[in-house]
Amino acid sequence: MDMAGLRCRKTVVKEGEEEEHQQCESEPCSENFTMDKVSLKEKCSEDTDGATCGVQDKEKEDEEEEEKKEEDKKEEADSQKPSPVKRNRSACRSVMLQSLVKLFFGCLAAVTCGMMYAVYLYTYHERKFWFSSRQELEREITFQGGSGLYYYYYKHMLTAPSFERGIYELMRDNRTVSGQTINAVERLSLYPELITSLLYRITGSQDVIEPVYFYIGVVFGLQAVYVTALFVSSWVMSGTCVAGILAVAWYVINRPDTTKVDYAIPLRENWALPYFSCQVAALTGFLSNNVNSASEMFCYLLMSATTFTFILVWEHSHYVLFIQGLALFLLDSFDLVPSRKMADIHKVYLSSLFLAYVLQFQNPALLSSPLLSLLISSVLARYFQQNMKMGPLVARLMKLFLHFYLCFTTGITFSYVAKRLMPVRESDFILKFLEVKFGLNTTTDFVTNRLLCQECFQTPSQDFFLRLTQASVLPFYLLVLLICLISTLQTIYRRLSGEPMKTNLRLEDGRIGEQPEVIYHVFHTMLFGALAMVFEGMKYLWTPYVCMFTAFGVCSPELWVTLFRWLRLKSIHPVVLALILSTAVPTIIGFSLWREYFPRVIAELSELQEFYDPDTVELMNWIKTHAPMAAVFAGSPQLLGSVKLCSGWTVTSLPLYSDIDLLRRSEDTYQVYAMRSAEDVYKILSLHKTSYVIIEESLCNELSHTKGCRIKDLLDIANSHVVYDKGEMYSFSKHGRFCHEIKMNYSPYTNYFSRVFWNRSYHVYKVNSVISFQY
Repeated sequence: MDMAGLRCRKTVVKEGEEEEHQQCESEPCSENFTMDKVSLKEKCSEDTDGATCGVQDKEKEDEEEEEKKEEDKKEEADSQKPSPVKRNRSACRSVMLQSLVKLFFGCLAAVTCGMMYAVYLYTYHERKFWFSSRQELEREITFQGGSGLYYYYYKHMLTAPSFERGIYELMRDNRTVSGQTINAVERLSLYPELITSLLYRITGSQDVIEPVYFYIGVVFGLQAVYVTALFVSSWVMSGTCVAGILAVAWYVINRPDTTKVDYAIPLRENWALPYFSCQVAALTGFLSNNVNSASEMFCYLLMSATTFTFILVWEHSHYVLFIQGLALFLLDSFDLVPSRKMADIHKVYLSSLFLAYVLQFQNPALLSSPLLSLLISSVLARYFQQNMKMGPLVARLMKLFLHFYLCFTTGITFSYVAKRLMPVRESDFILKFLEVKFGLNTTTDFVTNRLLCQECFQTPSQDFFLRLTQASVLPFYLLVLLICLISTLQTIYRRLSGEPMKTNLRLEDGRIGEQPEVIYHVFHTMLFGALAMVFEGMKYLWTPYVCMFTAFGVCSPELWVTLFRWLRLKSIHPVVLALILSTAVPTIIGFSLWREYFPRVIAELSELQEFYDPDTVELMNWIKTHAPMAAVFAGSPQLLGSVKLCSGWTVTSLPLYSDIDLLRRSEDTYQVYAMRSAEDVYKILSLHKTSYVIIEESLCNELSHTKGCRIKDLLDIANSHVVYDKGEMYSFSKHGRFCHEIKMNYSPYTNYFSRVFWNRSYHVYKVNSVISFQY
């Protein structure tokens, strides 16, 4: 109540003048404030004498002046203090400024880590191969095995008269595989080479950089993107960019188990996995509860673009996305993520599969892929179970088991129908391969046994786990995974019991398992880890995310608070201790890694390694100068990849493990190392229109540490040229081993083959078109 109202109530009135008093209280303050001294004196004189009224009038004047001064002082003080709205605006501006500063320095650190890693790869590659001081032929030989084949097509696109003409020639390629006209873009997934060659043309790089440096520079740049995406994923989940730096450090230290880019640059996974890493980072942000609408839309668009690109550039990408889809399927089944977000993710998968199916020339493998079966089965099962996420605990468990059963049976049925309508030979071969791998069947098939002997399909060695332990990543990973898994199981139980998930979690709540992005990565790393325990090649998918997930855990205060809540600490506040450990533990780890591994990294970059293969150089020079243009070469697929790259001549097979026809052709070529007659080998090579066959001394006299994995042993098993006696394997055949016998230069081998080149490592024989019998 203001001062005018107070003065009205202090006016002396008679007992019968209640009406006048009420009127004074109800009047506006401005009217009461204008009452002059005369009216006060008149009213006062009605009740008291003039002297008393004069004294009272003077006292009231003094009171009014004092109150007016106090009111002025208060108004002045209030004017100096900011209003609540202004204070809120100032606080918001301060928080926004802090967030922008953190975002700027975090992005700067992420980009810096990626660029430094790319420079490190380039420097290491230069030191390892002396790349800049080599001739063009010697540089091309460094692209060993199947990786050289992809670089050949990149060169072909640059030498073509136009980009359109180059694509036309690749889609009707009859100079790669003898006797076949293939669509090389479809069969070898050559979109990376097409895009890189187009960039090289339109950017005018011809006068600035050599084609080979541009090619490997793009690959190393993608590895920088890979590392940056791992940085961002760990940063988003933990809230600190220290986690990103630690993830990158672990990734670089464990480089032999995280990437193959340092010795096989053009492999498809080196092009594809950076996009998958970006997709995982975008998915992590999309699943987060704290993301705003603009950031969510950005993550959705990024996830859509990277998912489509990942499927387009790698023929095995849909299997990787199937494993990711299983993790997301579990999140959706346990009601750990909003249904709206799962519907958006399904749209991303389906649209990406459809676009990739069109651009990959109606690839039937995508329509019969397990990813599409999983998507369709989950949607149909959800349609038939509208109330799956309702009811008490027992009812929801029964509905959940029914949901899993419906998804499994529907997915199997759809996959079976798709394979019958669109036969995919590779799918049947994969099933047979898995049966043998898991001991459900045995086989003498050369191709199956050869794949089982490949390092990527064998179980990981103890050295792999020892390296991860020495780098301290494996022990901390097990700790972080255990805490997150237990917290996730608690969250699943609460959801099945009907308790809603908290979207506004506080640090002191200690519920790390209620963050959808954390739950996803728990399922993600467990599924990939289970496959990595069976196939060593899967470690290149699993280990990078082990580094990222572990770095997030040790730097996350929420994880430490969750642990301390379980332990019920009373001596010190859990939040305080968690903040201390989330800073101290990464600091100690980083210091120990810097002290132990930084000198090794510097030594790698300063040490000059000598890569020199004069025998292969001599062979390639002979082929380029002496072989006719129409010649067809047979040999091991890895060597034929180099022959195709260095000379461009036609070959009988290619080093691809995803094409069953090419694998069968490779088996025919390998018969030169079997115990077969000269006539049999001649017929096989003639069937593929072979002009020259290359025999490698390393394969003919192969000494393998893996029992039964030598090429000649596998051929003897497939050809039934072995006998088992008391656990030992003995070879028998009425013919000697072809690669040994042909070097003797006696009939009948000289009737069918003529040696035209040899050195310490290779022997080249011409396949006679007209047989000359010599006795």
